[in-house]
Amino acid sequence: MNALITGAAGFIGQALAEFLVREEKAASILLTDVVQPTAPDSPRTSTIRCVQADLSVQRDCESLLTKDLTHVFLLHGIMSGAAEADLELGIKVNLDATRQVFDTLRKVNPGVRVIFTSTTAVYGPPPSPGYPLTEANAPSPGSSYGAQKLISETLLNDYSRRGLLDGRIVRLPTVLVRPGKPTGAASSFASGMFREPLNGQRSILPVSKELSVWICSPRTVVKNLIHARDIETERYRGGSRVVNLPGITVSIHEMLEALKATGGQEALDLVDEKIDAPTERIVKSWPAKYDTSRAAQLGFTDDGPLERTLKQYIEDYGSQKTQV
Repeated sequence: MNALITGAAGFIGQALAEFLVREEKAASILLTDVVQPTAPDSPRTSTIRCVQADLSVQRDCESLLTKDLTHVFLLHGIMSGAAEADLELGIKVNLDATRQVFDTLRKVNPGVRVIFTSTTAVYGPPPSPGYPLTEANAPSPGSSYGAQKLISETLLNDYSRRGLLDGRIVRLPTVLVRPGKPTGAASSFASGMFREPLNGQRSILPVSKELSVWICSPRTVVKNLIHARDIETERYRGGSRVVNLPGITVSIHEMLEALKATGGQEALDLVDEKIDAPTERIVKSWPAKYDTSRAAQLGFTDDGPLERTLKQYIEDYGSQKTQV
């Protein structure tokens, strides 16, 4: 296996790279991002190459997307809040660069397996509160980020139908808890309300406690990205390549209770409730409940309870203090 990971400087990209290194199946692993990615600690350093590149630049695409690649993980993107604030940047990164990747690959490496991370933000509000959405429900994005991801999904589905690429489109829940600095995602608060207080720092809660969100742990996301890589192409024949990945539905109130159970009242007191209307509008447009029967049929892994996710976060990233 010769694998490429875009957006590899992000924490999911780093976690995925670490998994591939431990797995020891890859002859080569190429990590790229607009900032220089970091190679995972490994005695197999000769298999890993890190390249700073801009996928919206054609020559960068052509230098990275070669005929020897067998698997391409597309994790790059401008997140929801940032894409809403800067339409042109969102289009450049989430749409134009992604299309350039698809078009370059179909010409130089037709049929290569492409694992594309999309989002449940492609949906608008559900028909009724608590209605569990499936892949059969028509998307109606309530944000530019969701629209840009949906357009890319449609293109990859068509290229896969034509046999130009072998796409696997996975719609990610909100990934929680993300380590490091806050991101430009509208859902960034969901990680921040755990990460900062558990590090003794204040965090702002910009949405109502009555809202619910669809979340998944980093470990489960990485496990399911690997599973998407390994699904036999024949199992997709004649159908869409889109899968809503498993997750769990939790309310903001339940998340606060979990924070208290993990870090005590002292941690809970570090959360400042301050409604931000633009953020709440975007988050309200996201459905919070899904029927993931299709994912189960294809063998994807269910996520566990929130308490387990927090325990895993402390095990994996507890020693990393948030930089602000």
